[in-house]
Amino acid sequence: MTIHTHLNDGTPVCIRRVNRADEARLKEGIAQLSPQSRYLRFFSGMREAPPQVLRALASADGHNHLAWGALRSDLAETPALGVVHAFRDKDDPEAAEFSVAVIDAYHGRGLARLLTAVLLLDCAREGYEHFTVHVLPENRPALALARSLGAKGVGHEGGVTEMAIDIEDALAALRAEPDVPGLAAVFAQFGNEPLGEGACRG
Repeated sequence: MTIHTHLNDGTPVCIRRVNRADEARLKEGIAQLSPQSRYLRFFSGMREAPPQVLRALASADGHNHLAWGALRSDLAETPALGVVHAFRDKDDPEAAEFSVAVIDAYHGRGLARLLTAVLLLDCAREGYEHFTVHVLPENRPALALARSLGAKGVGHEGGVTEMAIDIEDALAALRAEPDVPGLAAVFAQFGNEPLGEGACRG
């Protein structure tokens, strides 16, 4: 499945499932994050992800690990712009650990919400009911995104805030979101297969 939509500034993007062939894309995308963004995403100052981390991030099975990536569809090289993941909780099959990352050059354009909407829809179809997200207190954009989805704080440990997000409530919030026009295309296209053949094969 491929979903075609656009950022707030009109930049065309396509969103598709992450697969094992995307390890190099994930490595390149992490390298494009600023040191601050890498720290906020991975809670580490690493310059690049270890091979085992890249393999794990690229090993989405569509059930216990869901992952979607956004590519810029108007450029021949279709560069990767962001990615979102959900890892099913082994102790609670209706819950998943949620994370999203967008390269710095595309911050503030609505991409995190587009990716999150796709992931939420996929998770709802797979029987998930809620997300858990771990955020550093200084990561204000991530906290703002989580709160806009109805997240509630459930813990704080080791300097990290843990929040819970109800998937149905989050989807309702995104459907009502007035400031990200590209969301309408996500909701209209998701589940209507086949989609977007040809323009997002990178």
